Amino acid sequence: MTRLIRFNKPYDVLPQFTDRGSTDSPRATLSDWIDLPGVYPAGRLDRDSEGLMLLTDQGRLQAWISDPQHKMPKTYWVQVEGTPDAAAITALAEGVELKDGLTRPAKARLIAEPEGLWARNPPIRVRRSVPDSWIELTIREGRNRQVRRMTAAVGHPTLRLIRAAIGAWTLNGLGQGQWEDLEVPNIPGPPRPKHAPNRQAIARRHAREEAEAKQEARASRSKPGKPTSTKAGGTKAGSAKPRKPRKPRKG
Repeated sequence: MTRLIRFNKPYDVLPQFTDRGSTDSPRATLSDWIDLPGVYPAGRLDRDSEGLMLLTDQGRLQAWISDPQHKMPKTYWVQVEGTPDAAAITALAEGVELKDGLTRPAKARLIAEPEGLWARNPPIRVRRSVPDSWIELTIREGRNRQVRRMTAAVGHPTLRLIRAAIGAWTLNGLGQGQWEDLEVPNIPGPPRPKHAPNRQAIARRHAREEAEAKQEARASRSKPGKPTSTKAGGTKAGSAKPRKPRKPRKG
C-alpha cells in the first residue's frame, strides 16, 4: 500500500536518511526523526532551511511531486534583512536575473511574522541597526538555493527560510520535527498517445492498388476475344471463307 507523509524538518537537518560524507558524522539526518523503512524524500530542502517535506515509498508519486516539469507550486516564508519596497517585490514576482538565467514569474508579498512560528535553534543573526521583515514567495521551479539567490539579487539577503506549502499540502497544525500520514492522491497519468494515420503507408497502399488495377486492365485487353458484330460485308472471326459462285454450264 502506498504511503505518503509530511514532515516539518528542523533547521540543520540533512534532507536524507544517511550522511554520505561519513558514517560517524555528527550531522543530523532524517533518520533521527523518522523511523519508516522504504520512504524517501519527494524533493529536497536545504540543510539550513526548515519546514515542509513530503516523503513516499512509491517512485511514481515521488517523481510527480518533485519533478519541476509538473510545475507544482512551492510556498516559502522568507525572513530577510531590511524592508523590501514595492520595486523589490515586483522584481521577485516578475523575474530576477540570476547567473543561470531569469527566474519564472512568481507570487510575492510582504507578510507579518507567521503565527505560532517555532523558535529556530540556533537563532538568526540579528543586527540592531538593520530591521528585518517577512516575505511570502511562491515559485514553480526548483533551482539550487533559488529563493536565497532571488532575495539577495533584490538587495535583501535571506536570514531564515521556511517552506510552508507544496501544492495543496501545508505545514498547518504540524509542529517542528513532527510527521504524519497523508491521504495518497490519484496521480494524473500521462495522456495516451493518439495514433495518427500513417500517411506514407496509406499512399503506398493506394499506389499498389492503382498498379494492380492497371495491370488487370492491360491483361484483359491482351486476351483474344470473339467479336459480337462485324463491319458490313465482313465475316465473323473464326468462320469459314465464303465459297466462290459456280460458273454456269454451257449447252
